[in-house]
Amino acid sequence: MFFDQNRNALPLYEHLETCILSEIGQVTIKVQKTQISFYNRHMFACVSFARVRKKKDCPDPYLVVTYGLGRKVGSPRVDVVTEPYPNRFTHHVLISKKEEIDEELMGWIKEASGFSQKKR
Repeated sequence: MFFDQNRNALPLYEHLETCILSEIGQVTIKVQKTQISFYNRHMFACVSFARVRKKKDCPDPYLVVTYGLGRKVGSPRVDVVTEPYPNRFTHHVLISKKEEIDEELMGWIKEASGFSQKKR
């Protein structure tokens, strides 16, 4: 049901899920109405259709990949960064092609997985 309104984004998600499951061990996936979350000890990443750009600037299809780190990533690929807690930065990256699920993005997601394991 998550993809009912955005069926074209399903192949993007499936590719991302395959990459995460192949590169990070013991991942639990939780599907909710507004996001699909990836957990180890804590949530370390999720996908959604959050608005991180103006609607006219959002390609079709797209997904927003969100992950949390203990540092702010300074990359033009990151659309929005917030600091909900001191030294905890939430990053939102809009992807629209499988090729964007690359070594750099997966590196951030793997780092987020390690960071979440260290949370209390």
